[in-house]
Amino acid sequence: MADVNTGAAASTVGLRSAAELVDYVETVGVNKSRQPLQSTMVLGILAGMFIGLGSMVYTLVTSDTTLSFAARQLLGGLTFCLGLVLVVVAGAELFTGNVLMVVAWSRGKITGSQVLRNWLLVLLANLIGSVLLGVLVLYSGTLGLNKGAVAVHALEVAGKKDGLNFLTAFVSAIMCNLLVCLAVWLSYAGRTVADKILAVIFPIMTFVACGFEHSVADMYFLPLGLMLRASGVVGAGVGNISLGETVAHLIVVILGNIVGGGLLVGLLYHWAYRPKPATA
Repeated sequence: MADVNTGAAASTVGLRSAAELVDYVETVGVNKSRQPLQSTMVLGILAGMFIGLGSMVYTLVTSDTTLSFAARQLLGGLTFCLGLVLVVVAGAELFTGNVLMVVAWSRGKITGSQVLRNWLLVLLANLIGSVLLGVLVLYSGTLGLNKGAVAVHALEVAGKKDGLNFLTAFVSAIMCNLLVCLAVWLSYAGRTVADKILAVIFPIMTFVACGFEHSVADMYFLPLGLMLRASGVVGAGVGNISLGETVAHLIVVILGNIVGGGLLVGLLYHWAYRPKPATA
């Protein structure tokens, strides 16, 4: 794809223009729909683990109650960025980013069934990777740091999420994936590793600092909360944690993530830059 940016700064950096980005996202969506099953599953498991790693270090940082509220939120958001940086730079299949496949679908390049197939496979793979990472963290000793405060905080995070009412969880998920898909969208504009990392940091830090709901991060936090509760760890909100609440919460958040990324980013940009119909 040729660069059509104007201006000295744009030509030096080599960023993709806004219109080019829509075409690029369309191509990415088509390629994802044609990816072999094995690749999709393996890359999806990796993405779940990557987001789990970001969630792990987020829990570690925000367990420090000596920090002010703003410092905890911002530092937690900054460290969580690790997850999406790994996804974007190393390469992995993350459901919240794959919501942008609606661009290729809206342009008639792939079918609705291809989109749904990819989403379901990637959701399953992300869940496997997230739970696997949670098990590794549980037995790694990390949760015992800070005299066990990390484990208690991890339980509190899960309890707070399971305690959300459905409307709050749904709207929070919309806000989350609006920012996540913008981060992915911006990363596509860059052509270097540094470009991609800088593009990811601010939108992701914002969604985490504001406490919005990310379905794949929740696939790490909530199963880990169930495991901690079963291990006898006690903390605020432990009574909210149950398998039923976890499943219901994930369904609502997944739907909200689809609206936030698919409608408010993918489809709006498609409508803004949709190809003009051919004239006779």
